[in-house]
Amino acid sequence: MTIQLHCFGESGNAYKAALPLELSGLDWEPVKVDFFNGAARTPEYAAMNVMAEAPVLVDGDLTLSQSGVIQMYITEKTGKFGGATPEEAREVMRWCFWDNHKMSSQCGTLRFLMNFLPEEKRPAEVIGFLGGRVKAAFKTLDTALEGRDWLVGDGPTNADFSCCGYLFYPEPFTFTRADWPNIDRWLSNIEALPGWKHPYDLMPGHPSDRGL
Repeated sequence: MTIQLHCFGESGNAYKAALPLELSGLDWEPVKVDFFNGAARTPEYAAMNVMAEAPVLVDGDLTLSQSGVIQMYITEKTGKFGGATPEEAREVMRWCFWDNHKMSSQCGTLRFLMNFLPEEKRPAEVIGFLGGRVKAAFKTLDTALEGRDWLVGDGPTNADFSCCGYLFYPEPFTFTRADWPNIDRWLSNIEALPGWKHPYDLMPGHPSDRGL
């Protein structure tokens, strides 16, 4: 049975789940969530995910939400991306938790405010505040990648897929790869993985669909 991932191309959090699904070799397909037209707030979607968020994975009778939990499930099914030892598994989780609290939540909000709101509604003070927090997170990530190809161990893990979730998008939100050489090199390593795809190529949905 084909796994379904309810997702949309503009979502870095959905990309965190879609990318390891694609690289794992599991049989899966994306199902577009028309997020910007309120699809996640419908009663039908709430029945599937009370959190009203994407992504949502459906595998037969199993339904999972939250990208980190979906990543864990991919690891359970395939043995991939979870770390080679218990110590590495804990380190993977440490980075996933850090990303969700310190980086992706800030990146996603900042990118939305800077690109997907009408220009006259973009709050300059909030954008400035989040920009500072995002740059601090980039510094942490860039420092951790000094002399390393991957965040944990000798190969890609969910730590990498979590932390890269928003960093391939073309829309500006104060992130320029050239400013962070270790992050830039690491992203190139991820792009070189067999089967890697850009979020807009991997999932349905693009800002141009809405005339942006």
